Amino acid sequence: LASMSVKEILQSLVDDGMVDTDRIGTSNYFWAFPSKALHARKRKLEELESQFAESSQKKEALQKSIEKSKIGREDTAERTALLKELAALRQKKEQLKKEIDKYRECDPDVVEEIRQTNQVAKEAANRWTDNIFSIKSWAKRKFGFEESRIDKCFGIPEDLDYID
Repeated sequence: LASMSVKEILQSLVDDGMVDTDRIGTSNYFWAFPSKALHARKRKLEELESQFAESSQKKEALQKSIEKSKIGREDTAERTALLKELAALRQKKEQLKKEIDKYRECDPDVVEEIRQTNQVAKEAANRWTDNIFSIKSWAKRKFGFEESRIDKCFGIPEDLDYID
């Protein structure tokens, strides 16, 4: 603290809101009123009291909710038996789900989805084959190339044809 200059200390107090400053002309004026600190503390106290009251209300509401949800959940032999049965049924459900997943490829919906995907792929392959034939035809007309030469240059297989 001893090594700090008056200017640094004042700036620190201004930053903390304990001292006010204003520039008038070429001078900087600093002031602090005792009542300002009192009002700031009162505002802070009111804010904290408000937060406390709000938190207390939330706590009461949660306590009521807990009490309400405990109704009908008393530990009885019947409830314990039902909980055990529920756990067993959930475990059985998981086992059945795993079994269904094993036979997923036989599911008619999955098979139909695969058929549709294959149909789309087949149409796309035929469209590209058609595009290749169009480009070969254009190249033969434009440049007078032989079809076998075009196939060889572009790595097109000789048996390229539409997919049935």
